[in-house]
Amino acid sequence: MVWTSRPVKNLSGAVRAPGDKSCSHRALIFGGLADGTSRFTGLLEGDDVLRTGAAMAALGAKVQRLEGGEWIVTGVGAKGLESPIDILDFGNSGTGSRLMMGVMAGHALTASLTGDESLRSRPMNRILTPLRQMGLSDTAGPDGRLPFSITGTRALRAITYAPPQASAQVKSAVLLAGLSAEGTTVVEEAKPTRDHTERMLRGFGAEVGVERKPGEPIRVSIRGGQTLHAVEAEIPGDPSSAAFLVAAGILSPGGDVTVEGVMSNPTRSGFYDVANLMGAHLGAEECGEAAGERLINVAAGYAQLKGIVVPERYVPSMIDEFPILAVLAAFAEGETVVTGAEELRVKESDRIGATVAMLRANGVEAEETPDGFIVQGCAGKVPGGGLVETRHDHRIAMSALIMGSAAQKPVSVDDIAMIDTSYPDFMAHMAALGADISET
Repeated sequence: MVWTSRPVKNLSGAVRAPGDKSCSHRALIFGGLADGTSRFTGLLEGDDVLRTGAAMAALGAKVQRLEGGEWIVTGVGAKGLESPIDILDFGNSGTGSRLMMGVMAGHALTASLTGDESLRSRPMNRILTPLRQMGLSDTAGPDGRLPFSITGTRALRAITYAPPQASAQVKSAVLLAGLSAEGTTVVEEAKPTRDHTERMLRGFGAEVGVERKPGEPIRVSIRGGQTLHAVEAEIPGDPSSAAFLVAAGILSPGGDVTVEGVMSNPTRSGFYDVANLMGAHLGAEECGEAAGERLINVAAGYAQLKGIVVPERYVPSMIDEFPILAVLAAFAEGETVVTGAEELRVKESDRIGATVAMLRANGVEAEETPDGFIVQGCAGKVPGGGLVETRHDHRIAMSALIMGSAAQKPVSVDDIAMIDTSYPDFMAHMAALGADISET
């Protein structure tokens, strides 16, 4: 099934950002562990998040969607999670599978885990290594690939762990295991990563320590044996999903796009900071709070962009946005260089390879490097006309469709099904802004 995005002169309008995927996963997990019944509005109902909800239900929590989009989650509390009857299938969700491993490590259960072709190719030893040190047992082979089974224990040991890569998923899995461990578990981060786990655990009543000293790793700590308590919360808008709409506004000759209710969190703002460095001049207006996160409305209009060397300090806070940043770089004048982003090699696809292939298929000169890529900008005139192999990666698919809306010729993608994993309203939102995307 091929879908094609055709050039349009004007993308304009206001769209509310979909619920943040990271926060939606954590809301269902923490609500399922808590004592009492939590209520959530604005939850992202993409396939990744729904599979996390199904996993929590299979482990003993009560997870229910009401009419109007409200979700009710009754947690297991002190009873703890139980062994599921069936295999836990996480589909394409790296976040759900990895966080849930950390959660299950501290409960007396055995569970079998699997996922789709993409998830089964992704490395899990980065999660299993610290969890094994804490007491988790598993049947994973040397490469740590799914499928495998894990067996948790109520006798987890607290550890101090320094992940070899900057990864919020590794940090979160260790902290969630630490919630059930005896003693205080510490994660030492050389570079700051997304802090949604720390923020949301506090919202559910847990104490999480963060210690910062100049020249030293950030120390994030959690004391074992704490009880989570049910909450009522609105899920903030997802800055990673909003980035696609913002980019569409920047690239459209008549662009006037506003994305409402976007989470403003310094660990997630890298794309917006870098877009401004390239000349985007984005507007931001505060519009409240949700789940302890500040919300803003982001306004984006047409801008002539300049290529830059992306400062490495922004990489952890925009790791999911590099495919759409590469599209901005393709339309910019001059060269854009990305380094320090080797983590992109182990996302839903090898995102460095997939991103460069997407650009080359549409007449843009680009090259891979071991930890990033280099793009020679087309000064606003991207040729287009190519068919992009999405490689089961939702962010490659959406980035290519945004590129097609402003290129000289239409851009096609070989599949859009995986977009539902993170942004099921993407097509509807693009249509509302005036995009011309259809099956061909």
